[in-house]
Amino acid sequence: MSAFAAIAAAARRGLPVVNRMRGEQLLTQARLAGPMPWVIAIMIALTTIAAAGALALNNVANAARAELAGGITVQIVEASPAERDRQARAALRFLKATPGVENAALVPKEQVDRLMEPWLGAQGEGDEAIPLPALIDASLDGQATQDRLAQLRPDLLAVAPAARIDAQASWLRPVVSAIRSLQYLALALILLLAAASTAAVWLAARTALGVNRDTIEIVHHLGGTDAQIARIFQRSVARDAVLGGIAGLAAGLIAIVGLTRQFAALDSGMLAGGGLTVMDWLLLVFIPLVGVILATLTARFTVLSALRRML
Repeated sequence: MSAFAAIAAAARRGLPVVNRMRGEQLLTQARLAGPMPWVIAIMIALTTIAAAGALALNNVANAARAELAGGITVQIVEASPAERDRQARAALRFLKATPGVENAALVPKEQVDRLMEPWLGAQGEGDEAIPLPALIDASLDGQATQDRLAQLRPDLLAVAPAARIDAQASWLRPVVSAIRSLQYLALALILLLAAASTAAVWLAARTALGVNRDTIEIVHHLGGTDAQIARIFQRSVARDAVLGGIAGLAAGLIAIVGLTRQFAALDSGMLAGGGLTVMDWLLLVFIPLVGVILATLTARFTVLSALRRML
């Protein structure tokens, strides 16, 4: 029996047509066939990767700020090696004896040379060597604010006139600013992907409505309501979105794991703080759910809006 014959038979028996029959029997093209599940899968995968990047960058910034919050660096800028070493030892003794300074250590000259080698080349001995400052790495028992540095600076200069004291967090400020910009870019990408997904579902729903226009008119004449017809499309879109969401999440997580291993191989101290937490992984898992809800609501509102203008 054809769908139209089944509808007519149900109407003759006085039965509610849409409730009596399954939606797929009434509207054979209600399902968003074709590339729609794959489009949703691609959108979910890209959204998952972008969200993971934003979360990882946030973790990097937070870890760097926490690690360097109380850190200070003292430079002894003096051309004479003997005088530089004398002032470095005096500054180190002063810092260790100062209340509020948790620890202080002189950075070995070899380590300073290694840090500067990419820019200045290998440093030898004698008059041809570029005089590099002596560095003291120290940490305070709280935030290294400008007020605390201003309190330390006069006494430090009294024992080491060539000393310069800076908060390590101040060096990180441009990096944090760049990280924030990348986070905003990732958020904008997520919003664009959500808008593209919504537009794709809207277009597919309108196409399915056009294909089923004649059947929808018959269903309306036999007592079917806009809400009943919209539920048929809504269920179909939800199924496609679930399939696409699962596939997209799997692809996205595979890409994230691969990228995580690549960055871990760099063995960078700063990137080490960019790992995803348990809460971050849970947020990523919820992305397909949000995608399904968005696709379903878009299909419902699209169908209801089009039906009001159609009939």
